Amino acid sequence: MGVEAGAQAARSRALAVLRIRSRALAVALLPAAVAVVLLAAAAMGHIGGGSWDAVRWSVTALAVLVLLGAGAVALVVARARPAMSPTVPIPEASAPDLYRLVRDLADRLEVPAPSAIALTPDCDSWLEDRTHRAHGTPADGAAPRTGADGGPDAVGPGADGGRAPQRRAPAAPVLVIGSPFLWWMRVGELRAVLAPVVAGTGPSAHPDIAAARRFVRGLDAAVAVASAPGRGPLTGTVLGGVGWVARLLLRSCRVHAAEMERGVAAAAAERAQTVDYGVRIVAQEQVGLAYAGWDRLLTRVALPAWRMGRWPSRLDAGVVSALTELSRRDRLAEGFASRLGERPACDLLEEPGVVDEAASLLAARLFHGGPAEPGPGWAPVAWQEYPDEVVDRKWRTDAARLHRVLDSLGVSPSADPTAPDPEGPTLGRVMDHLTDPEATARRMAAEAQAAAAAEAEARLPVGPAADAHTATAPGAADTETVDTETADAEAAADAEYIGFADDEGDEADASAGRGGTLAAGLSAELAREEAAAPPRPAPAGQGPDDTLWDDGVLPLFPLQPPRSGRELLADHVTAMVCCAAVDTAGAAPGLDWLDGPSLLIRGERAADLTPRVLTLVEDGDPEPLRRWLTTQGIRPEKPVRLV
Repeated sequence: MGVEAGAQAARSRALAVLRIRSRALAVALLPAAVAVVLLAAAAMGHIGGGSWDAVRWSVTALAVLVLLGAGAVALVVARARPAMSPTVPIPEASAPDLYRLVRDLADRLEVPAPSAIALTPDCDSWLEDRTHRAHGTPADGAAPRTGADGGPDAVGPGADGGRAPQRRAPAAPVLVIGSPFLWWMRVGELRAVLAPVVAGTGPSAHPDIAAARRFVRGLDAAVAVASAPGRGPLTGTVLGGVGWVARLLLRSCRVHAAEMERGVAAAAAERAQTVDYGVRIVAQEQVGLAYAGWDRLLTRVALPAWRMGRWPSRLDAGVVSALTELSRRDRLAEGFASRLGERPACDLLEEPGVVDEAASLLAARLFHGGPAEPGPGWAPVAWQEYPDEVVDRKWRTDAARLHRVLDSLGVSPSADPTAPDPEGPTLGRVMDHLTDPEATARRMAAEAQAAAAAEAEARLPVGPAADAHTATAPGAADTETVDTETADAEAAADAEYIGFADDEGDEADASAGRGGTLAAGLSAELAREEAAAPPRPAPAGQGPDDTLWDDGVLPLFPLQPPRSGRELLADHVTAMVCCAAVDTAGAAPGLDWLDGPSLLIRGERAADLTPRVLTLVEDGDPEPLRRWLTTQGIRPEKPVRLV
């Protein structure tokens, strides 16, 4: 371990954690020590009599119970499997250039190289200790030997020709890299970003810090084992006691463990300043940009596909397109796309497409809870197929669900009882059902008031004569009143047109009436579909990462909370509008890298549709949407094709 101040602070905190472990061991052995003293004193004749016999056997019984309890705690802590992050392992044969880059970086930092490399579908990088026997890491058989062989990796007393026995050095931790970094960052930027992470292998190799980390991870794993459901009465009681002891020890060493990790991070950052420090400052901007693009890609693009039973197989390649589009739209990101001419870090992989597909499947499992393997209801989708395979199918599936709920509510296919029924589902049926006559009357009154005020203002003189008239006319105050009323009327008309719920009262109104009933029906229908879905089959073979997962707790990191009834209704109405646009106006489904599924009308994205749909859903006023449909040439009375 180096001489960095953070490293010394980390070692002192690690010793504090180990002292807590030693005290716990001393407390467990104390009754046994007292019992041994009493038994030895009785055997030598120093004590005797009825009272001493009772004390001796009571202390002996207590010592046996404490030793059994301590043995149970030690057994669970030793055998419990520490948590391990789900990752995509990268063997050295599939990324020799990446391993070479990491080893060169470790040599420049004068720290041990990581034992292996893995990828995670997130914008983060860290070191992870996987030396537990249950993990079965590839590094177990590749740990360098230390001792009397005096090889290049030998350290300690045996390195200078002594007779110290051979022993195996602790395996270095695994380097986990965020997969979006490999596709968005250039090779130099990745090396600069990984420097502080790789530098952490130096403090991690110190025996005291490694022992303290193993102790804390063992306690954490023991708490997880004790908290697992499905135990019998006797086993549950024993594990409950083990969990209580483990939690007590964790609380005792929590502060020291946290400060130890801060010291390790500070030491790694200090050591990494000697390598690519200037490049790292620039690369940190790319980290923030990659995180923004990755989050947007998952929530707006990948999530709709996952809900349709499809998973995009090139998410990491998609984040490059998303960030390129962001740099085109946002002037703050200008110039970032110009870096794309340099060598990307994904070129360090032999088969980047295969790795991207594995990371994309893992992302779907972590963030959505999808199956571990592709299947008939869980198929990959390429980006060029996304508009037809995901966007169009999503719109038509939602539209079909919307009309099924309308049928269950007994809504007539046509608002005019004298008109013949259309040959299929129409957008007009949805609009007529959601129309609120009172909202329409309020809008018409606001428009009439605004028109009258505008006409009164138009009759006023213009120019110098108007100023003289305003100064001398007895009705000048009335004119000012007219101007104020005009502004108020125009503001009211604009608010009626936009139709957003500005306060809790508007949201309460949106959940009542026809819209509220329809939203409740959609929520119930969606819940029935999810309940009727077949259970996911268990994967045929599970690796070390897979066995940690339980389908009952997936997704581990849900991207969005469950949608409300109003959001469901707005999404379904929007889908119905898009279906009508595709079938009656020649529009097309499209993919926007930042906003997800989009409607393309004459090759342009229809970005002004959402406010008009919200006006219909929340206020019951169809006129803004009807005007937009007329402008775009969409006919709501024509039937549309559903799934």
